[in-house]
Amino acid sequence: MQRLEADYLIETPISPEKAAAVMAGEQSTGTFIKVPGETAALHERAGAQIENISVLTNEITPSLPGSMTGRVYHRAKVTLSWPFENIGADLINLTATVAGNLFELQEFSGMRILDIRLPKRFMSAYSGPKFGIAGTRKLAGVETGAIIGTIIKPSIGLNATDTAQLVSSLCEAGIDFIKDDELQADGAVCPFDSRVKAVMKVIRDHHEKTGKKVMYAFNLSGDVDQMRRRHDFVLEQGGTCVMASLNAVGLSGFLSLSHHSELPIHAHRNGWGALSRSPLLGWSYPAWSKLWRLAGADHMHVNGLENKFSESDKSVMGSARSLLKPLDSEYPFVSMPVFSSGQTVRQVQQTRVGLECSDCIYAAGGGVMAHPKGPKAGVIALRQAWDAASSDVDAHDYAASHQELAEALEAFSI
Repeated sequence: MQRLEADYLIETPISPEKAAAVMAGEQSTGTFIKVPGETAALHERAGAQIENISVLTNEITPSLPGSMTGRVYHRAKVTLSWPFENIGADLINLTATVAGNLFELQEFSGMRILDIRLPKRFMSAYSGPKFGIAGTRKLAGVETGAIIGTIIKPSIGLNATDTAQLVSSLCEAGIDFIKDDELQADGAVCPFDSRVKAVMKVIRDHHEKTGKKVMYAFNLSGDVDQMRRRHDFVLEQGGTCVMASLNAVGLSGFLSLSHHSELPIHAHRNGWGALSRSPLLGWSYPAWSKLWRLAGADHMHVNGLENKFSESDKSVMGSARSLLKPLDSEYPFVSMPVFSSGQTVRQVQQTRVGLECSDCIYAAGGGVMAHPKGPKAGVIALRQAWDAASSDVDAHDYAASHQELAEALEAFSI
């Protein structure tokens, strides 16, 4: 494969063939009118090609406003390809090429990027995740099973001392992984450096006492200079993970962090709903996440089953499984899926079955903090739930001899 390829779901009031031609022209050598220099030879050399069109259904109303009007709106799958030489191995301009201005063209009442395929010489320019699943397991001290995690709650408002005290109780509870909430970065109440110092003292003390070093993902999102400096401070303090908000820092900022980082990068997707909530607009997660896997995301959020948001369970599991599917046999670039958003002991069994393995971070905020007997019991209950799921034992049966799990199942029942 020598060309870049992208699959789209489109909806259009004109014929899908004409719509595909508009897409190909807009994203390569053409524009709304023929211009000097737009020769057949140039188009042959640099133009996008239509590789496939599969007509699906016809609709009588448009999915999105602002398009041309028509009697019927055709839905189709379209595959376009571009010469590698148009952009080279450039993730930033790959995004401009496959997405660009397509979403706002009048010829379309729906446009969604379904997948991206790249030649080896593109992928060879990127290192992908530096730690991934194996490196994360080693640093977290979890050889098998799910990595049991939580999020600092309340999300915002705790100072550095409060946060460290909560981390201390979670360490004593046997947690594997803790992360900042994405709202907590470097505010006046809980400055980044103060939080790192206080939290890492607790984690170092716990490590010295027990031999277990809890992984904490500090949210270092900021401009490039801030992120590099914050990363270095976490590393200096003995930390083993940093976190960045992908949509806030952007691909360029994330690449700068990834190139610099000596720690796993926990990639948070907050803002994802704006890119995905409409089924006829934006990106599919498997396509979008490939950009960040190439850029070096070690962990990526995928939402969670029976979540508090609008995403379906089918979409969540499809996203999670896509992160475990190698991009290529030579360049696998596998990232660890992170389940979060309203997760408790109730969703563990179906998560394990759907994922078909335990290679994940299972991050429960309220699912740990709101246990009737406190966070320690919350962590124990989650571990018991994963033990049951990994042994193909029903959680309620397992709970008969495991009190923390029994209490959690009752507390979080609907």
